[in-house]
Amino acid sequence: MVPGCSAMSSRRDGNKMPHYDALVIGGGPAGATAALLLARAGCSVGVIEQAVFPRRKVCGEFLSAGSLPLLRELGVADAFDAEAGPEVREIGLFAGRAMLKAPMPQPAKHERPWGRALSRERLDTLLLDHAQQAGAEVWQPWKAVGLQREQDSFSCSARNAAAGETATLAASIIIAAHGSWEPGKLLTQALHRPAHDADLFGFKAHFSNAALAPGLMPLLVFAGGYGGMVHTGSDRVNLSCCIRRDRLARVRQQGDKAGDAVLRHIQRCCLGVELALKNATLEHHWLSAGPINPGIREAPLPGIFLAGNTAGEAHPIIAEGISIAMQSAWLLSQALIPGRQRLADEDFLREAASSYRSAWRRHFSTRIRASALFAQLAMRPLTAALLLPAFRLAPALLTSGARLAGKAVMVV
Repeated sequence: MVPGCSAMSSRRDGNKMPHYDALVIGGGPAGATAALLLARAGCSVGVIEQAVFPRRKVCGEFLSAGSLPLLRELGVADAFDAEAGPEVREIGLFAGRAMLKAPMPQPAKHERPWGRALSRERLDTLLLDHAQQAGAEVWQPWKAVGLQREQDSFSCSARNAAAGETATLAASIIIAAHGSWEPGKLLTQALHRPAHDADLFGFKAHFSNAALAPGLMPLLVFAGGYGGMVHTGSDRVNLSCCIRRDRLARVRQQGDKAGDAVLRHIQRCCLGVELALKNATLEHHWLSAGPINPGIREAPLPGIFLAGNTAGEAHPIIAEGISIAMQSAWLLSQALIPGRQRLADEDFLREAASSYRSAWRRHFSTRIRASALFAQLAMRPLTAALLLPAFRLAPALLTSGARLAGKAVMVV
């Protein structure tokens, strides 16, 4: 253990509250990345994750080239390289009968200039396993159900429903990496809000034997939504999308299952999807989640830090969710590790929060704003139809859009 980090007991002793330097809520890419880096630096770290891994997750599953150096730093690059899909060298657009493509932008002077995709079942398990190997204590499957400030630390109530157990964990700081889709009672979770026609729901499925060209990641534009496709390893193609609540209700008028109805709707609107999946086989079943909650959020109290979608969520149209999640966790670790001796010091926590907030906005705010603009343009049929001739005449506009979305940004 690095000198300076508190070595308080993190043993699961029913008579003693486990106390950590940092307690991470959520074991996905952001939470596992933060836990791994802090634990490797010598901090005592606990991770609360409610799901049993491996688990499927609604996600586009693509990591931009800018995230690959971070995978190397985390020690998972070799495993990722062995299992991920082919290098994505082209960005595409499937809209109506149009099937366009253009070069994917590359980071400058980068030895690995192409992003790749890997299933969340594998990626999440890989990252959390490495965090545990680095020394983080993983509470899984446990759910954080309460969080409060108590003098100079935080107290978190957790429950393991399957085992009928409860526990209280304490920590100097809290890293909320539980995502933004699930409302709840934690200080860092959104409240339930009324349903709205414009709410966006996410869908995802894997297909085998798809006819999508390797190395191509097309944007799908259809009435009431948008989506994407990419090879994600093991000869599988991921199709993920978002669709408005009102459009979803219309395409399900026949009482069909939601995922099947959404796919038929996309195929009617996108010839490229119809051709790519003509002889493909659906694996498992469709996943759905939402409504999604794009936007930028602030931590509710000093000593609570937000990472991943909890800190800010881009519209999935730019396929940057995992990259932003992991990169934000890396930025947070860079703000915290230099002061790991002072995690109970309010002055340091304010300094770290300010440094992290500035770095976060510098690297991600443009991506999030661009994603909102692109999503609005894609979901308006008239606007999309007016823009399509421009993309036909100048496919390089797709490359420019991907660059604006952060596909060539280096954070680590």
